[in-house]
Amino acid sequence: MVRGEVTVARAASQVGVGRSTIIRVRQAAKDGALAALAASKSGWPGESAQDVELKEANAETEGLGEAVKELAVKLTLLESIAGAEPWGHPA
Repeated sequence: MVRGEVTVARAASQVGVGRSTIIRVRQAAKDGALAALAASKSGWPGESAQDVELKEANAETEGLGEAVKELAVKLTLLESIAGAEPWGHPA
């Protein structure tokens, strides 16, 4: 069923239920597994959700800091091209 090992008809026959029952059970198992994965947090076992969120926030803060540095460099270059001193002071 999962990897083509058993057909739906054969599985239904083996356990004495209809094919639609096997299809519903398989879909319920798939939906449950996907919901569990979606609800899970990344991280190491024993790590609290707060620790995971803190790590994610720190990583985001670091990324934003790098973006600000990059934008500051671009602004400085644009201002120098326009003939102004960096940070808005006239030349």
